[in-house]
Amino acid sequence: MANITAALVKELREKSGAGMMDAKNALTESGGDMEAAIDLLRKKGLSKAAKKSSRTAAEGLVAFAVEGKRGAVVEINSETDFVARNEQFQGFVADVTKIALTHGKNVESLSAADYKGKSVAESLTDLIAKIGENMSLRRVATLEVTSGTVCGYMHNAVGDNQGKIGVLVALESEGNEDALQALGKKIAMHVAAAFPQYLKREDVPTDSLDRERSVLLEQAKAEGKPEEIAQKMVEGRMRKYYEEVCLLEQIFVIDGESKISGLLEAAEKEVGAPVSLVGFERFQLGEGIEKEEEDFAAEVAKAVNG
Repeated sequence: MANITAALVKELREKSGAGMMDAKNALTESGGDMEAAIDLLRKKGLSKAAKKSSRTAAEGLVAFAVEGKRGAVVEINSETDFVARNEQFQGFVADVTKIALTHGKNVESLSAADYKGKSVAESLTDLIAKIGENMSLRRVATLEVTSGTVCGYMHNAVGDNQGKIGVLVALESEGNEDALQALGKKIAMHVAAAFPQYLKREDVPTDSLDRERSVLLEQAKAEGKPEEIAQKMVEGRMRKYYEEVCLLEQIFVIDGESKISGLLEAAEKEVGAPVSLVGFERFQLGEGIEKEEEDFAAEVAKAVNG
């Protein structure tokens, strides 16, 4: 029988992040073979991670990275905000966000990308087993320009470019880089606050427009307006709808007067060249995830009654 020393257990714990008894049992089962013990722990970790996967992960972090003319933003979820403040988790998020700059086409490509000799997905599974919470790489997006700049902004930041609401804005221009950066930062802050859904009118899906027009038409008819008048009212109200959902149509939140399209035109003098807003991404942590509501009374009753 192999001699399982304290030093051997310590080494395995440092390599795997496993608890002392788990490390000792794995070494005993593997006859003291370090690599075999690591594999055993990974298998057990995978099992534990699978059990955790049914739990809702609606906390976590949104993060962005910008390098050259390209930017990436990711959302990695955890079950609790406590884990989101864990340095190990934050380090993993930062690393994956940088990887997304070159492998951020979609979640699948990012999950398969190399991360310290393993895939991002495998490394995340290891982290789940180590920290003890379900986590998931939920979404990723990238923006790139040929000339100009990609700007990032993080609202409610808890670390470097990590927090609750992350925004990327892409500006195409041959103008002054510093002026473009300042403009992009302002627009990114606006996006965080105003929550546009589309860049311009042409981007709004036809079915969304049809649904909105139908609702507005019924509202106008309910006010007793004739069909012809109701149709004109609908078109007027559609302009208001575009101002709500399209970034270029929105009123700039900082001055409360200019449209974003007008802000771009006004900035051309300072930038020294035409400026085109070609894209944006806005990730809000947990957006669209239905969180589980825990019935604490039921849990207590269950514990008391066995």
